[in-house]
Amino acid sequence: MKKQNVLFLCTGNSCRSQMAEGLLRHLAGEQFEALSAGLEPNNEVHPLAIQVMKEIGIDISFQQPKAVDVYLGKTMIHYLMIVCNKAQSTCPRIWPGLPDEKRYYWPVNDPAGLSGSREEQLVVFREVRDELQGKITSWLNDVSA
Repeated sequence: MKKQNVLFLCTGNSCRSQMAEGLLRHLAGEQFEALSAGLEPNNEVHPLAIQVMKEIGIDISFQQPKAVDVYLGKTMIHYLMIVCNKAQSTCPRIWPGLPDEKRYYWPVNDPAGLSGSREEQLVVFREVRDELQGKITSWLNDVSA
C-alpha cells in the first residue's frame, strides 16, 4: 500500500516543520511519507532543532529547508499541517485535491527568533518539540481509529 503524504508547512522551514517531519517519520514512517516546506525557507535547519531531536533519538541533520512550490501542484498531499500563524494567513487556502477536513492548523510558537542564553533557547526548543510530538501522536490516534 502506498504511503500517504503529510506536509508540515511553516514560514522558514527551519525548526517546527522540520521537527514535525522527523517526528512523523519516526512515529509512523511505515504509514506516512513525512514532508515539510516553508513559504520563505531558510538556508538550513536550525542547529538547536537538530540538537533537541537528537536528544530523543531522531536525526534530522540530513533534512533541508524547501519552498512550498516544491510540492504545490506537483505532489499529491493527503494531509496538510500548518504549524505557524504566518503560514496560516498566507498559505494557499485550497490545496489541489485536498479536502478541508484534511487541512489542520496547529499553531506552535517559533523558537528560532528567541533571544537568551543557549540553555534558555534549548528549553523552548524542547517545549516546541514535545508539543509537536503530542499533536502528532494525538492525530495518529485519530486517523488510526
